[in-house]
Amino acid sequence: MPRPETPNELAITFLYYRDLATAMQFYERVLGLPLAIDQGWCKIYRICPGAHVGLVDETKGMNKWAAVKPVQLCIRVTDVDAWYAYAREMSLDALSELFESDQLGIRAFVFNDPEGYQIEIQSATREGA
Repeated sequence: MPRPETPNELAITFLYYRDLATAMQFYERVLGLPLAIDQGWCKIYRICPGAHVGLVDETKGMNKWAAVKPVQLCIRVTDVDAWYAYAREMSLDALSELFESDQLGIRAFVFNDPEGYQIEIQSATREGA
């Protein structure tokens, strides 16, 4: 049977939280993401057209909260320096120094959300990166 050829409509990465309310405040107030879909114990925020992050109450979701977070949410922005100044002002948890990767063609920094998921904010330093 061939794979369906219909286009994808939406991409959602789900993250699992013990304290959904605190996570919601962080993604709304600190990152400024708009709530796109409210499913009660799952809140889906729009990052950009077609890309979303879902915050899930771990007591009801398909997966459970875990101390080790082998996941990074990366958000590409047009002005990483402005975002870095904002992140420093907010004193975000585990905020790294601003760094460049010539190999990847990015300028970026990372920090942790309230329950330890790493978020990377980056800008491209060359076309096609």
